[in-house]
Amino acid sequence: MPPKPADAPGHGSPNRRGRPKAIRRLVIWYRRNTAVTSLVGTANAAGSMAGSVAGSVVTTAGTAAGAAGAAANTVLQPLVFDPLRRLQQGMGGSDGEDIDDSQRLWVAVDGMGGDYAPGPILEGCLRAVRLLPVRVKFVAESTAVEAVLADSALAETLKAAQEEGLIELVPSGESVGMNEEATVVRKKRDASINMAMDLVKEGQAMAVYSAGNSGAVMASAIFRLGRLKGIDRPAIGALFPTKDPEQQVLVLDVGANMDAKPAYLHQWALLGNIYSRDVLQVKQPRIGLLNIGEEECKGNDQALKTHPLLAAETRLHFAGNCEGRDVLSGDFDVVVCDGFTGNVLLKFLESVGSVLLDVLKAELPRGRRGKVGSAFLMSNLRRIKKRLDHAEHGGALLLGVNGVCVIGHGSSKALSVVSALRIAHSAANHGVMDDLQQLSESASPAVACG
Repeated sequence: MPPKPADAPGHGSPNRRGRPKAIRRLVIWYRRNTAVTSLVGTANAAGSMAGSVAGSVVTTAGTAAGAAGAAANTVLQPLVFDPLRRLQQGMGGSDGEDIDDSQRLWVAVDGMGGDYAPGPILEGCLRAVRLLPVRVKFVAESTAVEAVLADSALAETLKAAQEEGLIELVPSGESVGMNEEATVVRKKRDASINMAMDLVKEGQAMAVYSAGNSGAVMASAIFRLGRLKGIDRPAIGALFPTKDPEQQVLVLDVGANMDAKPAYLHQWALLGNIYSRDVLQVKQPRIGLLNIGEEECKGNDQALKTHPLLAAETRLHFAGNCEGRDVLSGDFDVVVCDGFTGNVLLKFLESVGSVLLDVLKAELPRGRRGKVGSAFLMSNLRRIKKRLDHAEHGGALLLGVNGVCVIGHGSSKALSVVSALRIAHSAANHGVMDDLQQLSESASPAVACG
């Protein structure tokens, strides 16, 4: 019997072995999953080329098929290298947008606040002045800043920003340590956090940001800026994501007051209502009280006494109790709770993003198919990470003091600083303090009670 031709099916044909077969599998996989995949950038070109190569494979054999497979592999290679690793590196803002210098606002930054200060804080400020309409007064110890500039590549960037008037270095005295008592701010009068607060008090800056000791930041804000009339205890308000990408929910308090009286939660609801309306542009914010059930008869003594106060308040829209599962539902715009519960909620949410990425990485198929599949889903996964990553939110507002104050996470790095300065600019730019002042002027005895 004569031997089969070399190009006959079943005899070493390139149609049955090698790259063309892998490409056909890729095309079949893509067609089956096209409803849930999103192609961006070069992935779109890769999908198109894979389809055309698959067509040629059916009708062409030999070297033509091998060349087509090589071409498709070349296009896909940059995508399938390690998309999850690229995703976990995070994404910042985008350059190239023109900023009107006349619209820039001064923000005072505590350069010595944070676990990694002052290097990452300074780097974040240098990024922020290029991405946001802000100018920065960077308050820090001169020797610490000089040491950072000597060991990094920030010196030239800082010099350029200084020449353009975008950043100004303000030398400070000994800073407040992350583990020191909050009351130390009274002794260290020239500490960076105190000097940054003074810049806001004197009108040289419109807002202040610090990633330092949160207790010390709050104490300095109270001593230097003062509390708003009718507000007994300032609260830290953090923005949480919801299932609606366009909506956020303000949760307060998330750490300033471990124990809270019903009157405090009442005051925080009023503060949150103004912030949500003015800054988040919610026409009629829905206020919720964090509780273990929707019924007004449920909860601990604090919740049972707070509920009637909020229900009787005419200056806000009280939407009732909010269970833990409803915080991110989008059914509420503001949620109030004591600082202990709020801080647990905040820290839990911070872990969700990284855990979700680890789960996805573990569950995706191994090998080339898994890498290609994750490449197709890259844009979707990046958006998920961005919405859940606490670094993208940057900081929380200290509401109830006479000035815009943003408190950052102790582990904040450059991306967190940029996000926090975005929050500071937004609060200062929308005139939220004017409405808060009006609230304090019209404060009723019920609001001011302890």
